[in-house]
Amino acid sequence: MARLFKFSCKQAVAENESLVVIRIATPDDATSIAAVLLQSFIEYKAVYTSGGFAATTPDTEEVRRRMTEGPTWVAVRDNEVMGTVSVVPSRERLYVRSMAVVPSARGQNIGVRLLRHIEDFAAANNYKRLFLSTTPFLLRAIKLYQQIGFVFTDEQIEDLYGTPLLRMEKKLE
Repeated sequence: MARLFKFSCKQAVAENESLVVIRIATPDDATSIAAVLLQSFIEYKAVYTSGGFAATTPDTEEVRRRMTEGPTWVAVRDNEVMGTVSVVPSRERLYVRSMAVVPSARGQNIGVRLLRHIEDFAAANNYKRLFLSTTPFLLRAIKLYQQIGFVFTDEQIEDLYGTPLLRMEKKLE
């Protein structure tokens, strides 16, 4: 069942004298999104299973396919995609996935801004909760999620092709 979403598609912020624009992604962004995911997770490749790493770093065609499941955003600076995140609607909540910021842009609040953008989108579309899956070794990501109010849940989830997963959730007001 198709669902119409309400939300403006651009949000801009000043960042180290450069402008970071968060906008809805288009299929033309799929190659850049795939590259951001690979750059962001390559340092963890050895601790993923091969299947888990492949699922975490999809190729361009898989990114395009995933874009049909829910909105995807990109954070762009100087015409370069620096970060990405997407959501998949699941009843009254949104599943947050494929959150990534390239290593050279980490520590610049791009991840926080992407997640805040999702919160605004969720509020505009009457979603009550956000949830995500992460791996226990993505410590910087876990810290970021906790910083903005995500907590671990006891919800049972399967691993990602043998890579362990943890579930986190944030209730929205």
